[in-house]
Amino acid sequence: MQRKAYVPGAAVLLAALLAACTGGSGSDSPPDDPKPGDAGPSTTAAQPGKYRTLSDACSAVSQGTLDSLLPGIKQLTDQEQRDRAYQGEATLTYDNDRRSGCRWKAESTDSTDHLLLDFERVVSYDNAVSDDTRAQKVFAAKQTDANLPEPSTSGSGSEGSESSTNTSPSGSASPTPSGDSSRSAGSGGASSSGSASATAGATATGTPADLQPRTLDDLGDAAFLNDVLSTARQRTVTVVFRTSNVVVSIEYDEQPAHPGTVPDSEEMQDRVRKLAQQLADSFAG
Repeated sequence: MQRKAYVPGAAVLLAALLAACTGGSGSDSPPDDPKPGDAGPSTTAAQPGKYRTLSDACSAVSQGTLDSLLPGIKQLTDQEQRDRAYQGEATLTYDNDRRSGCRWKAESTDSTDHLLLDFERVVSYDNAVSDDTRAQKVFAAKQTDANLPEPSTSGSGSEGSESSTNTSPSGSASPTPSGDSSRSAGSGGASSSGSASATAGATATGTPADLQPRTLDDLGDAAFLNDVLSTARQRTVTVVFRTSNVVVSIEYDEQPAHPGTVPDSEEMQDRVRKLAQQLADSFAG
């Protein structure tokens, strides 16, 4: 007697399920949705900045330049004191590859001069924002804090003078000796003389239009210069510029030793701009 073929019910159900899965896996099926937060294949991370390290600020200024900015150094008769004056004093920093600063001071028979130099390498921790873009924002904040006046058409006199001293936060205060790295040039530190004294001091002497605080077109990727004179006749010239993801700040001030003497704006600006160009060239090299 011939037996009939017999397939268990479970086997029939399994075969049906397999057939359904196979039929549903064709090319018409949409791809799986990306997980939340996935960048996707077409998204690229923002470019890193050009600079990955910083040079030492205290070694960035040549001895000849320091002689020009700080004439009192050459008047020191003690060689050990002179060497220390050339070396400068490094500002406090916790990461030399992100921040480097140095300050110098020298007293001469005619004046007391201070120089403050600050390098800041800007790093963006947002993959969608490049280091350069973040550095642009840091520079823009410094320029906003400097409160540069609108360009004046007057050649000289009180009107041009008043516009040239629109209360810069870099102020007339000399760099503090505490080594605080947070007070970089042009960073918005408080002025010891305040807005009224700064305006009054500059108005008394007059500042030509081409020496007024202004942006600079021939230095780095972006730059500005500030010039403030206090009622105590202390002049502070600040230059801040950006090159790629590094922001460089220079603050130079001079306090005359003789009453009634006013530091020359053109001479001080010329000295600072020469230093700024040397530093910009060193970064580009």
